[in-house]
Parts: sequence; C-alpha cells; structure tokens
Amino acid sequence: MSLLKTLAAAAALSLVSLSAQAGDVTIGDLTLSESWTRATPPNAKAGGGFVTISNSGSESDRLVSAASETANRVEIHEMAIQDGIMKMREMDNGIEIPAGETVTLKPGGLHIMFMGLKGRFEEGTRVPVSLTFEKAGSVDIDLAVAPMGAKAMDHGKMNHSGHGKN
Repeated sequence: MSLLKTLAAAAALSLVSLSAQAGDVTIGDLTLSESWTRATPPNAKAGGGFVTISNSGSESDRLVSAASETANRVEIHEMAIQDGIMKMREMDNGIEIPAGETVTLKPGGLHIMFMGLKGRFEEGTRVPVSLTFEKAGSVDIDLAVAPMGAKAMDHGKMNHSGHGKN
C-alpha cells in the first residue's frame, strides 16, 4: 500500500509541475504569465525572452537576474530610443516590479537577453529559464517559442503537447 501511495503522490506532483508550466506561475506575491520567445534562425547568437510579471503584494520586488542552459549568458535588458537612435542596455540593477502593478517584458522594451545561444530556438518548443527576484527568490519557467519575428505570443493557438520539453 505504501508503494501505491508513493506512485500516486509522484503522479500528482508531475501533473502539478506540468500545469504550472502550462499557465501562470506564482512565487511569493508575484505572478508570471504570458512567457514566450521567438524562434531564431540557424547559427543565431542571441534571442529575447518576454513575460508579464504582476505584483499583488504591498512591497515592490525586483527581477535581478536570469539564467538558462540554452545560452552562455543571460541578462536583463532594455531597448529604448534615445536621440532618435535605438539602443539596448543591460539593466544593472534589474527591473523593479512595483507593489500592486504589472510589468510586461516585451519586444522593443524590457526583455530577457539570451547571448551566446547553444542552439536555435525552434517554433513550437519551449525554452527553460530561471528568474531570480530580490525578495521572492528564484523560479523556473518555460518560454513558449513563437514564429520568427512574432510581435506577441498567441497562447490560445499554441501546441501544448510539448510541455516539459525544450
């Protein structure tokens, strides 16, 4: 009977893990949703990652770092137009997630920057990334891979059969 309980608990834990990757992920007062990236061409050296982060708490938090086995280096970046010139820069102090507010990392703005890609991001797969917050701690999420050049991820049309794969 003990073996049966252990197997049932393992199966339930697996389902919880898969469902967390399929939808919103919560850590502390933060909820991460709509996580995605774009497919990259063969031999691409870099890629961007995007996610919406909502803070339901009474104190601000800060996204301080990101890491992924799919790239040699992962940074938190901002893309902005300054004096008519598009510039990208690392956010040395991370990104503040104010209390009671939502911050969206998206193309053309704040984003996760994957540098030194170890392989291409293929449409329909998932890219694992670990995000670390100043107060909430670290959380592992998967970014769904949209077509090359996508402006946003259509989560309603994505194939969910690849959950847990990258």
